Amino acid sequence: MAQHGSYRLPLIIHMRKFGTTVKAIAKDPWPFIVRVAKGFRANQGFLLAGAVAYYTLLSLVPLTILVLIGLSNFVEEAELLRTMDRYLELVVPGQSDAIMLELTTFLDHRDVIGWVLIVTIIFFSSFAFTVLENAMSVIFHHRVAIKRRRFLISALIPYCFILSLGIGLLVVTVVSGSLQTMGTEDIDLFGKTFSLRGLSGFLFYAIGVTGEILVLSAIYLVMPVGRLSWRHALIGGITAAVLWEISRHTLVFYFSTLSQVSVVYGSLTTAIVVLLSLEIAAIVLLVGAQVIAEYERFRTERVAAATPKPMRTN
Repeated sequence: MAQHGSYRLPLIIHMRKFGTTVKAIAKDPWPFIVRVAKGFRANQGFLLAGAVAYYTLLSLVPLTILVLIGLSNFVEEAELLRTMDRYLELVVPGQSDAIMLELTTFLDHRDVIGWVLIVTIIFFSSFAFTVLENAMSVIFHHRVAIKRRRFLISALIPYCFILSLGIGLLVVTVVSGSLQTMGTEDIDLFGKTFSLRGLSGFLFYAIGVTGEILVLSAIYLVMPVGRLSWRHALIGGITAAVLWEISRHTLVFYFSTLSQVSVVYGSLTTAIVVLLSLEIAAIVLLVGAQVIAEYERFRTERVAAATPKPMRTN
């Protein structure tokens, strides 16, 4: 019994320290926000986001093709494409139709796909994760200085993420089918009939945002070198998800009402808009990582300040 209590004691102490640090930041958040902004600028965050956005643009179509080819063996293709379209809208708001058109065309001719093309798709689909890991190593440089990751692990991480995304999309597709069925039904309550369409729509959005937070938290949990607390990863995931939802709705409003991009870029409009959306998404993702990094440093400084220094003796 005493041994069981000895395991719980460090966890309780850790939770109290976590809560104390969060309360200290919430009490006066502005200095911490300024600290994050300065750290992001010092780490050349906008330059890193540009690199992540460019390689994500290269990887986006191969990655989605790879996932669709794998899952089409288990799920009806039409349902899978509807789910992919819905969640691509979370990544590239307003431009999912153009990407889905390319994906549909590719799937219609998948019978002529050879092994060389499959290997090429697998190779390019991992670019975004590799560059993102390098960007994370710049933001979490205090971790890299202590411990470096082995090359084999770095090479396998992108494909583990691709597999995880495929499994997640499979689960979401099954759940989406159930929600769509629920949306066509009505419920009788106290003599009145209520449609479940609004509820199913809300659940669609809630599942999308929850999945977004989980994916972002998983990226923060795995990409940085060393062991990261899931609580810290969740802080970054929630921060990035909130910032991205604000950015995404702003982008949808801007491109649908105020944008003159098509006048300037013509036939290149889709590529420019997708790249701009990915640039903003990469900035949000790296800002979330910077929040975690600054939180770790802030917490370390508080612990060091609270620790009594040993007295010097002559």
